[in-house]
Amino acid sequence: MALRKRKKTPVESLPAIATRARVNHLDWDLVRVFLEVSRTGGMSAAAQRLEMDVSTVSRRLERLESDLGVVVFERNRDGVVATEAGEKLMPAAEEMARAMGDLGVALDAVEAEAEGVVRLTAPPGIADVFVAPALARFHTLHPQVRVDLDASVGHAELTRGEADIALRTRRPERPDLVSKKLVTTRSLPAGAAGYIASLGTLRRAEDARWIGWGHDRANVGEARWLSQYVAQPPVLRTSSFSAQLNAAAAGVGLMLAPEPYLGRFGLFPVTPGRALLESWEALPMSDLWLVGHVALRRVPRVAVLWDFVMAELTRSGNDE
Repeated sequence: MALRKRKKTPVESLPAIATRARVNHLDWDLVRVFLEVSRTGGMSAAAQRLEMDVSTVSRRLERLESDLGVVVFERNRDGVVATEAGEKLMPAAEEMARAMGDLGVALDAVEAEAEGVVRLTAPPGIADVFVAPALARFHTLHPQVRVDLDASVGHAELTRGEADIALRTRRPERPDLVSKKLVTTRSLPAGAAGYIASLGTLRRAEDARWIGWGHDRANVGEARWLSQYVAQPPVLRTSSFSAQLNAAAAGVGLMLAPEPYLGRFGLFPVTPGRALLESWEALPMSDLWLVGHVALRRVPRVAVLWDFVMAELTRSGNDE
């Protein structure tokens, strides 16, 4: 039985493969120079349009010709004239220019629309009580923006890209960070309605049960106030702010709670007697700052969350 010969598959020529490899690595800036020289008919005019000097235009044309392996212009005293190869390349170069223009339009559209992930870092109490519940409204307004919320005591470093926006109790000093003060709040001795009623007017700090911070948070303003003005130890120590709020709401004792938290947890400030007025004047105050990196502040996805958080927390801080 006779054997059939296998039909040969056309093999791409080595010159064609080499040409494609050169085109695949072609620099758009070189093509742009080629187009401007073709359109203006001279290197001087092209250099003006491109805001380059003539020698730079000449070097880039030489590099383009070297990369493509063809001469695209003949140079003479009157200027330059496109070679046959240059004329054949012109339609493809124009098409490349249109594609680059389309890419720019598409990029502008992407940048103009709030979309993607924004990383927000905030102290646990603020994140839990004010930020997280408000995100339902945010996502209604901006459904294409996703939020990564880091609720931790430690500071994520914005300058190292660990977060896009931060809520801080201190204003940063770095010039590459932008900040906006949202509110200034005072911490008040407060507790559950029943416990506050049982105390009446508080004449001595020792007449109340107190909830304090754990030893690892002894440096916070509320912990320092307690150590200075309340002689007896707290009946509860915890470094969890959430635990303090819930314990106070349950009637365990008084805690120093920033004013915006009182209504959220059904807490009421205790009325101080005359002997306590001086210590009440020293109750800790704290600021809340919204912080971001200068380079990211106007990125749409970051900007919409920035504006939302600023409006939300400014309003919450004034709801007393």
